[in-house]
Amino acid sequence: MKNLLTVSIILSLLMTSFVAAYAQQPQLASYRETAHILVDEKIQNKTTAFITLASTSPVEMRVPADLSQKISNTANVTSVVITNAQNCVIGIQDQGCILVNIVSPSLVESYNITTIQTAARQIGDNLIGSINQAFATNAQFSSVYVNPKGDLSNALGTSGIVSGNRTISVIYTMSRPDSSYLFDGLTAILIPKQIRDDGGFFTAAQKMAQDSNSTVTFAITPGQQAQVYQIQVSKQIPITSQVTQVKPLELLGVDKLEKSNYFNVGFFPLNSILDVTVISNQNVAVTGHGGNLAPTTIKNGQKFPADLTKSGWIVDPDYGQNISAIYLMGKDTTITNDQASLTLGNTIPADNQNNTVVPPPTPPSGQNNYSIYALIGIVAAGGAAIYLFLKRR
Repeated sequence: MKNLLTVSIILSLLMTSFVAAYAQQPQLASYRETAHILVDEKIQNKTTAFITLASTSPVEMRVPADLSQKISNTANVTSVVITNAQNCVIGIQDQGCILVNIVSPSLVESYNITTIQTAARQIGDNLIGSINQAFATNAQFSSVYVNPKGDLSNALGTSGIVSGNRTISVIYTMSRPDSSYLFDGLTAILIPKQIRDDGGFFTAAQKMAQDSNSTVTFAITPGQQAQVYQIQVSKQIPITSQVTQVKPLELLGVDKLEKSNYFNVGFFPLNSILDVTVISNQNVAVTGHGGNLAPTTIKNGQKFPADLTKSGWIVDPDYGQNISAIYLMGKDTTITNDQASLTLGNTIPADNQNNTVVPPPTPPSGQNNYSIYALIGIVAAGGAAIYLFLKRR
């Protein structure tokens, strides 16, 4: 699946950060807030609303260094997940779960369930004591589960580290906390008071966690350069008829979506994002939208923002069985209900009917080019992350 910025830029930015020499030039920070709507008419027949707070900084997400290092140094572990999902895996109901997820093709392909269970549990048992201590949980071993396939991962074009594709999950269970209790408990441990008090998507996530139908998930994902820490609140709404309009803020349960004051020290256009993904059994198109369309340019057949100071939607692709749209806030600090809406239909959009292709801006003489292409180049070079918490103190 061709995911506008979600795959090609946003996930990459988790592993890097860039600070320009000029205050109003685009900057990247390690802390990221994302609101996402997944309209899934193909696999689950549900719409899922997510708010995710993420960082690679152990200062912004305070996972103990010894636990973080222990996870990184444990071979084949792709993620550690704490969740109160009703069914963390098939067969587990009404319990909180801690999952140690492992990818080991050679182990799975042994087709020896005893060998798989023994080897996987040994890996999980080496970590669970430290996890329980770090997050004040008391999860006990339950089972080992091999995810047989990842239909949703395949539809979205993702790796399936958490959602399937033959991942081995070592499952530890505990009493199931409600979402508000789990969110408040985890964020009190993980996120500094300064960031919590700065509002933004954190406030929206906190409100969503008060919904009795919501789920809270915290994940630690090892990376080559850094750990990725993500806390996510989500809720699902069954699809009962054809979806013709998506109103993200209504699905998120908020009247407006505000950028965190944490970013007030500079211009961080890619650290607060609203995005919408639609997967369908038939071809659909984005036929209307609230707010503006952000100016774009085409590179290698894909749309990129041409001016990060401008707010609005970028839709790419805008027609097919998988469509994707991202709302960039530009220099705005708030997204309103009127701006955050999309209309879906089956009319093939005319070329450039809704999207004006703008050539890349030419940087002023003597200044660096801080366009999206420069940001991607820095991602490739593996730049160091900037922790605003330290910068602001």
